[in-house]
Amino acid sequence: MRWEPDRSAAALPYTPPTSLWQAAGRGFRNRCPVCGVGKVFSGYLTVVKECSNCHAPLGRLRADDAPPYFTIFVAGHLLVPPVLWIEKAYQPPMWLHMVVWLPAFTIACLLLLRPIKGATVGWMMRLGFDGTEHGNDPIPPPRPAPGRPDA
Repeated sequence: MRWEPDRSAAALPYTPPTSLWQAAGRGFRNRCPVCGVGKVFSGYLTVVKECSNCHAPLGRLRADDAPPYFTIFVAGHLLVPPVLWIEKAYQPPMWLHMVVWLPAFTIACLLLLRPIKGATVGWMMRLGFDGTEHGNDPIPPPRPAPGRPDA
């Protein structure tokens, strides 16, 4: 059973993502991929249990090794060309490469990892993953919106 938000009149406004890119973009900006309002992370890489706005079960999604893989892929494509160009043009000593490029790669990966993980969570949510693929308990029915009487 795929998770769906509460779409009753009493529920908060719901604007579903129209494409994979929109869901991934919302996740990239630390916004819930379903409603675009709540946050994806409660810490640096800790995904919230559920969205504070639409109660999407984001914490059940397991991105596992995909975000680090995508992060290394992007950081490598951004930084390896300058490394090769500097080496070809100036031939600096190896210690200088290590002093410059190791911190550059570390900083780039640390800055990219969280947005890329958010985008991966958004992508997974839009594709219909709900966390039950790993044998977790079934998804409970949607909760009523906060501050609204349960009808």
